[in-house]
Amino acid sequence: MSKSVLITGSTGAIGEAAAKVFFDRGYKLFLHYNNNEKKAKEMEQRFDASLLQWDMRDGETIKKELENIDIDILVNNAAVTDDAHIFWMDDKQWDSVIDTNLNGTYRVTKAVLNNMIKNRSGAIVNIVSISGLIGNLGQANYAASKGAVIAFTKTLCLDLARFNIRVNAVAPGIIRSNMSKNIDEKSYQKIIPLGRFGEPEEVAEAVLFLSEAKYISGEVLNVSGGMVR
Repeated sequence: MSKSVLITGSTGAIGEAAAKVFFDRGYKLFLHYNNNEKKAKEMEQRFDASLLQWDMRDGETIKKELENIDIDILVNNAAVTDDAHIFWMDDKQWDSVIDTNLNGTYRVTKAVLNNMIKNRSGAIVNIVSISGLIGNLGQANYAASKGAVIAFTKTLCLDLARFNIRVNAVAPGIIRSNMSKNIDEKSYQKIIPLGRFGEPEEVAEAVLFLSEAKYISGEVLNVSGGMVR
């Protein structure tokens, strides 16, 4: 029987790339989306997947949708940005990003843990960011949310090791996607040792590796082309 993987935020660039590598590996896919139903339906057909829809801020729906699903691997990928310098950032921008990226990760993780604990097996891979490691101009809310998920990762590693559940994180740098389409790649060539932006597939490969690496837990794997080291 094939193992199952749940990928949140599956219609984004990294989520879609992760879906492909797990599908190619023979996993049964559960793909979460929020608003992009058209893309989700296309991925449902392409990857023979089961779709799940919710807002990451809606804890009751998350519990209801996941209570009867047995997940072997959880990829917490869903996240939002709403950038502003801290002196211009309003409470709504702060609260929305923290509630989606941090609290949403907690809600989904908590919802799948009962079956993982019962099975005494599982792997969780949290997609964080180099912003959570070193900060980033105008991203106090996003960096804080991702830094908190890094701390969450390291604590869950300790909490869940007794149940043979491993918890790791992947910290992408600048990855080619809709989020980076307005960033001038040439201006970053001097500060990224590999001289280019990363591809979503390169992050997905790291996610797959950590999901299957049996003796790695509590780690944050930096995928930034050497930008952060």
